[in-house]
Amino acid sequence: MLPFSLKLNKKERVSLQKALTIAEKLGDLIKSKRIIALLMLNAQNSISCIGDVLQVSTETARSWLKSYLLDNIAGLNSKRSPGRPSKLTKAQKKSLANIIDEGPEKSGFPGGCWRTPMLQHLIKEKFNVFFNAHYISELLKNMGYSYQKAKFVADRKNEDDRQSWLSTKWAEIMKIAAEKNSYVLFGDEASFPQWGTLSFTWSKIGVQPIVKTTGNRKSYKVFGLIDYFTGKFFSKGYIGKLNGIAYVDFLKEVLSKTRKHIILVQDGAPYHKGAIVNDFFNKHADRITVFKLPSYSPDYNPIEMLWKKIKQTGTHMTYFPTFDSLTEKVNEMLDLFADAKNEVLSLFGLYDNLHAA
Repeated sequence: MLPFSLKLNKKERVSLQKALTIAEKLGDLIKSKRIIALLMLNAQNSISCIGDVLQVSTETARSWLKSYLLDNIAGLNSKRSPGRPSKLTKAQKKSLANIIDEGPEKSGFPGGCWRTPMLQHLIKEKFNVFFNAHYISELLKNMGYSYQKAKFVADRKNEDDRQSWLSTKWAEIMKIAAEKNSYVLFGDEASFPQWGTLSFTWSKIGVQPIVKTTGNRKSYKVFGLIDYFTGKFFSKGYIGKLNGIAYVDFLKEVLSKTRKHIILVQDGAPYHKGAIVNDFFNKHADRITVFKLPSYSPDYNPIEMLWKKIKQTGTHMTYFPTFDSLTEKVNEMLDLFADAKNEVLSLFGLYDNLHAA
């Protein structure tokens, strides 16, 4: 039983009804429930009944009533917990972020990887604040950091060349494409090994996923081209070592499938610039205009992302008992993406942004 009773007069009931209307309009669900609880209590409903209807505990319903008796309607307002105050000020967090971005070696630590004990020591030395090691990750998440795997960047990558490609070469390509009504085809080659490829997948803790493999080192090669304007995907499977002759055979096949002029964007693979290939380009200069991507810039070639999609969809974590089973699966994926033009077009975000600008 409650140690007090609630008896509302007419004026109080009207006041609560108005407050309920306002709370519902504002979407304040908690305040609405508190007011309904009071009205139900005044209508002789039990605390347990109120809890069942509003899906709250009887202790919660009792606390709402006590708040109303102490502070009237003001006692029904939601009170957010201020939470535990941060041990670091905004300025200290900003300073810590700068230190993290510069890397551990700049702060005198060995190696290039930040570890929790290192950060714990750094924060104590720099700001005289001690954090439990388990809280460091929570602190970093709140600061906008996540635990990530690093990636390699070639030390020979020329940023001036890369910037020139985006600011100058791409504009030149677009101009030629408009004048000649051309395809703009980004080209590359991919290799699909019969022994399989692994990827991340969900599995029970302590049970590592297992994929069978024949151990056969043979792989299926694929030449590919994707068009910036239409999403059209040209491809050709190849068995053996990639070379200029195979590349020219692929380009001849592409030329036979269209009368449009082709602007070919390719990387600097050795067989892309051998004597056989250069001779082919010279003989077909009226049909093909060639542009070379900046060195060490696979991120500028959208077809690289298409190869990843094909492998994720068709070959990762898959057992291929025979080489034929591999080639059949890869060819199936090639046909699938040949009909997925919107999917291919979505890979050109970098160049779409340049074109829009």
